[in-house]
Amino acid sequence: MNIQIINSAMFYVYIIYSKDFNVYYKGFTENVAQRLQYLNDNRSRYTSNKGIWELVYSKSFETKREALVEELRLKKLNRKSIEILIQNR
Repeated sequence: MNIQIINSAMFYVYIIYSKDFNVYYKGFTENVAQRLQYLNDNRSRYTSNKGIWELVYSKSFETKREALVEELRLKKLNRKSIEILIQNR
């Protein structure tokens, strides 16, 4: 008998934006909605007290490794490249 285990977990990279501070933040998570709530509750030292964060981009991956590689790539992008990525989604 050949049993295949399917990994139902998805991994995501995301970009959020604070209008109050005109800044983008890039990250990785397994649950985008939960992560956004966590950040908007000011529970992260890097994003706290920056006003309300708005999700402007997300992309899903089947493996954690793929998502982390993409997160690293996003973090290296300059602002213009980030804004182009968001516009072309």
